[in-house]
Amino acid sequence: MDPVVFGYIGVGCLLCLVLLGMPIAFASALVGLAGIGLLKGWGVAFSLAGYLPYGITAHYSLSVIPLFIIMGYFAYFAGITSEVFKAARNWVGHFPGGLALATTFGCAGFAACTGASLAAAAVMGKVAIPEMQKYGYDNRLATGAVAAGGTLAVLIPPSIPLVLFGIITNQSIGVLLIAGVIPGILTAIAYSLLIYGQVKRNPSLAPPLDAVSWKTRFGSLKKMWGVLVIFCLIIGGIYSGAFTPTEAGGAGATFTFFLALFMKKMGWDTLKESLLETGRVTVMIFAIVVGILIFVRFLALTGLPASIAGAVVNAPVHPLIILTGSLMIYVVLGTFLELIGMMLLTLPIIYPAIVALGFDPIWFGIIVVKMCEICLVTPPVGLNVYAVFSVAPNVQIEDIFRGIMPFLAVDIVTIILFIIWPDLITFLPSLMLSG
Repeated sequence: MDPVVFGYIGVGCLLCLVLLGMPIAFASALVGLAGIGLLKGWGVAFSLAGYLPYGITAHYSLSVIPLFIIMGYFAYFAGITSEVFKAARNWVGHFPGGLALATTFGCAGFAACTGASLAAAAVMGKVAIPEMQKYGYDNRLATGAVAAGGTLAVLIPPSIPLVLFGIITNQSIGVLLIAGVIPGILTAIAYSLLIYGQVKRNPSLAPPLDAVSWKTRFGSLKKMWGVLVIFCLIIGGIYSGAFTPTEAGGAGATFTFFLALFMKKMGWDTLKESLLETGRVTVMIFAIVVGILIFVRFLALTGLPASIAGAVVNAPVHPLIILTGSLMIYVVLGTFLELIGMMLLTLPIIYPAIVALGFDPIWFGIIVVKMCEICLVTPPVGLNVYAVFSVAPNVQIEDIFRGIMPFLAVDIVTIILFIIWPDLITFLPSLMLSG
């Protein structure tokens, strides 16, 4: 049998196992090992199964993932999330949809402390949804703002998906993290404009709040210094070249830990919970990475990625049409796969073809992560929606999905803007690389 055909069969088997409910970490490892065994012999496959998991997880670049995760938990216990939300409320609460605007800014602030979208949605949901319901906000607007705002964590550094993209495509993680800054900020601004426009058109969605004094506004900024220091420490350190991404993660986690101690929010129980949750999430991510990379080894042996890249380059259609078709794949996969598995499963096949067409790999990384961000809130999976539902059980899941739809439209518009003006993504990395 032609190895390329064998590769297609392997991809089909993997999708079938995932659709049947097998976790993608185990499904990809099983198909990959079986494929290698049939192609090169079972001795090679079992040998690979013996050394590859350690070889992958001991990779220095992957150590940044648990550092980013634990930094997020330390930030949560330090109360950074609630302080950012309170400060944002004091500054924009009197605008149309002010609490929803504050939620968006709060999510952006929390995103600067963690790379986990689900954590951002769940934590901000606990803080913001009861507050918005207290003032009579429409449930669709309230929950939609939280679910969409949580997705900012996959773009605004530190971002775990961008780290994984860099590892699997052999691109600079530091450059990718810097590239996510402007798109993340622009997405937050776009969400804010949407909220403002919705409430301006229909004031009943969000009753207005009274403005607070300027003294109160400036006073609330005093409690936001922790977020600013964390953001500047990570972004400034990477951008200036003072830190590698892993060193930046270590510095950020250490600072956030001492910040929680300083604020008397870190005890033995919270430290234990932070470590256990970090270990649990890290193991889950590493298991997916190991499984997918075993499958990638199988695909490399079949020559399927190179075959697809050659076919794409020689296809008599415009590269933008191929790019659009590739992005649509994420929309389909997003209906039954979670973000990390979806990204790691597709990149070994799609990435070589897109780069062969002449697209910038860093630019494509942000576009892919942005597409995965959209899949976090699309039905029927929509993990961010279910994270919000878990902290707002008095709201129907259907209402949350309806509330997220306007934000999805905004996301599609921002992706189109990033395709039309790629400099929105590549500007900061170009300065970093030229410097």
